[in-house]
Amino acid sequence: MAQTTSHNATMSREEAADYLRSIADGLDGGQGSMVMRVGNKDVRLSPPETIDAEVSVTERVRRIRKDVEEVTIQFRWNPVEGADESDPDVEDESGAETDG
Repeated sequence: MAQTTSHNATMSREEAADYLRSIADGLDGGQGSMVMRVGNKDVRLSPPETIDAEVSVTERVRRIRKDVEEVTIQFRWNPVEGADESDPDVEDESGAETDG
């Protein structure tokens, strides 16, 4: 069963950079789980040492409306078994709170 948590927001460039840094810090934290904020929800993830990454950039030039640029960054992995789940107040990727 797939569980998707999504959130749309308008951010300043600084806020967007801070958000990306928080994800990078979670990935750089070594082995075990990481927590990613998605809107008003914390999602616990368990990335392994290597992950699959895909980056795409789309530039749309429009005659009538404003031009649009879009960057998509996608990371995909199989979760690490037995990753640290020591924080009982953080929801896991299924949306259920962990038991600690």
